[in-house]
Amino acid sequence: MSTIISKLKPGVSVRTHLLTAALLWTAVGLMLMVRGALWFDKTFWWLAIIAIAVGTGKSFGMLDRAAKKNIGRILGLADGTCIGGVYSWKMWGMVGLMVVLGRLLRTSSLPRVVIGFVYVAIGWGLCFSSRLIWRVWRR
Repeated sequence: MSTIISKLKPGVSVRTHLLTAALLWTAVGLMLMVRGALWFDKTFWWLAIIAIAVGTGKSFGMLDRAAKKNIGRILGLADGTCIGGVYSWKMWGMVGLMVVLGRLLRTSSLPRVVIGFVYVAIGWGLCFSSRLIWRVWRR
């Protein structure tokens, strides 16, 4: 039974894990930024600039640390580790929590411009912090 499971396991190289992590951070960040920007009224375009500044702060203050921790964990993996191992169980739990919180935010009674601000700030923070993973992947 274990040989069947090991044959079906989508095992990949460490380099592929790094690429996957970088792509996920970048893709989710871009998706959030586009979605958030669509909620800005034309009179609130300047909020996007402030959101990017806030996202940069979030990147330096929090997300860079998470990216570095994730890079270190990935570099410690053996080639052939399952692609799902791109994140730890704790990080996958955080991803799930963020999805739920995003859904709650979208269905809240907050003005769309406020939700857009949060989305752009978080999206930019993810994109900006993904630079660390891309750097290691390119080596």
